[in-house]
Amino acid sequence: MSHSLLVAIDVQKGFINQWTGQIPARIEDLQGRFDRVTATRFVNPEGSAHRKWLHWDRFAPGSEDAGLAFAPRQDAEIIDKSTYTCVTPKFVSNLKLNNIATVHLAGIATDNCILKSAVDLFEAGLRPVVLAFACASHGGPEAHACALLLLKRFIGAGQVMEADPGEGWRPA
Repeated sequence: MSHSLLVAIDVQKGFINQWTGQIPARIEDLQGRFDRVTATRFVNPEGSAHRKWLHWDRFAPGSEDAGLAFAPRQDAEIIDKSTYTCVTPKFVSNLKLNNIATVHLAGIATDNCILKSAVDLFEAGLRPVVLAFACASHGGPEAHACALLLLKRFIGAGQVMEADPGEGWRPA
């Protein structure tokens, strides 16, 4: 038996701005449509590539920025990560162990963490489905649109859901 999984990527207080403010409510609404929910939380520890090469020091472990901006459902798994992707060998192994062949992605930011995770799932032989209607970029709508264009080329247009099919929709 296959189970549906929503991965809510980096819906965190520090990523909420004028372009992403609608995402926490969308994620909260989506959670009930899935058998399982995982939420990722980006943390930026000392010595990270983000600090060394991008000179970006926000999202220190335990900081206000790093806190989730939505209420994950009670049984949601929370994964801390210090990279763009949430797709690790352990993550892939757990998906396969639980007969999950399709992973639905939503959250922030379409142009980096969602894009990277979707491509990594694709390359691991799993089907990523990007719920574009529940994604945004804190870099703005142009970054979001560029990411959707690239995602359609990387993983196929059939794996990018632009419009919400409605409350009655549940993934197969």
